[in-house]
Amino acid sequence: MKLNIYQKVAIATVFATLFLILVGGLVRATGAGMGCPDWPKCFGEFIPPTSVDELPENYKEVFVEQRIEKNQKIVRYLNSLGFTELASTIENDPNVRKEEEFNPVKTWIEYINRLVGAIIGILVLATFITSLRYWKSDKVIPITAFTALILTLFQAWLGSIVVSTNLLPGTITIHMVFAMIIVTVLLYGAFRATKDMFLIEIDEQVRKKIYWSGIVLLIFTTVQMVLGTQVREAVDAVKLATEIERSGWLDQAGAIFWIHRSFSWIILIAGVYLIGILRSNKIDGVLYKLGLANFALIITQIMVGVGLEYLSMAAPLQVIHLVGIALMICAQFLLILMVSNSGETKVSQAAG
Repeated sequence: MKLNIYQKVAIATVFATLFLILVGGLVRATGAGMGCPDWPKCFGEFIPPTSVDELPENYKEVFVEQRIEKNQKIVRYLNSLGFTELASTIENDPNVRKEEEFNPVKTWIEYINRLVGAIIGILVLATFITSLRYWKSDKVIPITAFTALILTLFQAWLGSIVVSTNLLPGTITIHMVFAMIIVTVLLYGAFRATKDMFLIEIDEQVRKKIYWSGIVLLIFTTVQMVLGTQVREAVDAVKLATEIERSGWLDQAGAIFWIHRSFSWIILIAGVYLIGILRSNKIDGVLYKLGLANFALIITQIMVGVGLEYLSMAAPLQVIHLVGIALMICAQFLLILMVSNSGETKVSQAAG
């Protein structure tokens, strides 16, 4: 089956968004989140400097004042909506007034992250425009594409809040959750337009088992992703509050780390159960491949997690860990979509 323009753009946008998550992981692993102390510009320029000599002597104070001024607007807005506690947290957070030293490597890592984000924004817009061809035949597709566009704009705004609050705890978690929501919305739109390529026939009872096992596994994985971002924020707090060596960061992260680590066993059991259903019912083709890929990702994530603990939070492993959880969520969501689609059409398996 030849792909039309929307299908090509939608699929490309899904992969591009996953690449952005990889770049975002690199930003977090290298501590480059504040490589650009302002937004959307970087050190007041669309193309950032490469040397501190290109900046005014008082550049630190200038960008701190800019952040404070922007946060005051956010605080007033939150207070008007009744979020007084959150507003107070932002207003009184001492990290907002922390001066950021210019580091050309971190600056350009964050700048590249923003460039990739801008390209993703253009791709999401292109996805919406090309989706309009389905308005008469399947309105859900353009509505889904429009939803992704709105979420992407919100994500960009949220990114500015992350910067202005100097990586306020909680904002990074929300930023990551929204990134995965955008990926799944885009994935759903791409799948809906190409689902005829993945028509399968499954016994109804088996279909329900696979479907609900996939749902449970996806919920567990999403919870684990949120726990992981909480661990990362706890590690950041340890780094700021103490001078403890890198090898001791996780030990000082508190109970959230132990919960995150223990929860991986629940996901492993759920993954084994799903692959067991597929094997016992002789499900082959693309569904089995997705189940197997998911199981391989679970094992990989556990091994990477162990590596992070014993290799002092090695930066490359942090990136792999973040991308791995994103791929797991996509694989599980796609499996659920395919199984749901099998309930609509009873034909021979056409993929795998």
